[in-house]
Amino acid sequence: MDGAPELTLSDAQYRMFRDWVAERCGLWFAPDMRFVLERRLARRVRQLDLGSFAAYYYHLRSQAGDEGELADLIDDLTTNETFFLRERRQLDTLVGEILPEWIERRRRHGGPVSIWCAGCSSGEEPYSIVMLAREAGFEPGRDFRVYASDICRRVLQSARRGVYRASAFRETEPLLRQKYFVEKEGVWRISDDVKRHVVFTRANLVDSARALMLGAMDVILCRNVIMYFEMPTRRRVVVAFAERLRPGGYLLLGHAESLIQLSSAFELRHLRGDMVYRKPLPGQEIPDPWHAAARAALHAAAEELEP
Repeated sequence: MDGAPELTLSDAQYRMFRDWVAERCGLWFAPDMRFVLERRLARRVRQLDLGSFAAYYYHLRSQAGDEGELADLIDDLTTNETFFLRERRQLDTLVGEILPEWIERRRRHGGPVSIWCAGCSSGEEPYSIVMLAREAGFEPGRDFRVYASDICRRVLQSARRGVYRASAFRETEPLLRQKYFVEKEGVWRISDDVKRHVVFTRANLVDSARALMLGAMDVILCRNVIMYFEMPTRRRVVVAFAERLRPGGYLLLGHAESLIQLSSAFELRHLRGDMVYRKPLPGQEIPDPWHAAARAALHAAAEELEP
């Protein structure tokens, strides 16, 4: 509203909202992101005509579940910048090395390879996988299935529509765009032959019960997502991924992300095209160095106590 007084978070209010948001959706607004949090909260306060951050916090706390105002706030807080074929080398590794390995493995047990894009934003990543896999000669539905999730309702609606502007194709060769999209009035609509092979669902990565609904997976992509979480939340999410992956399954993170100091449940695999994480096969589990050190210390202490 024009002429409305400037809203400023106090230190106590900043910590209160920061912790509450992190607990419910994982997003962590460190001190250098305080202004971003303040600005987006203020937008919600004004839109609801509540007058103060204190009144808005009470409004949030009065609602149950993650729908309603919490969902509207999450839509405002999330960052959703992406494009087709982002970090192409990793996607080529998925289609050229990981997918053939898992197709062969799944044929022995039945069923297609299950791929989950966690934090899919407006759909560019899962659609990229379907396009590249089809270009490599794989058949969606028979050889693989792609599931995609995000916590933001707005970007999921965009993903389901499958309509994109030219900026989404900054790394896409023209022939691929012409083959899988139809241009009309300055925007590009993805073909139904690609769209129908991606199942979109809303999921909160810090809510492990929602992840259970997707079932066991062979490959999980969660690229450029956990970098926005606080360290304890990252660990919780990675634990959930390890539980969802079948033995030998792969976890693909963004190139700016790693599992250092987060988890010892995965091994780092050097494939021809890229480095990725894999959940070890039975009998190949990685020993936990902390447990090993604790056992050694207990053994040494026991020896000292012996007469």
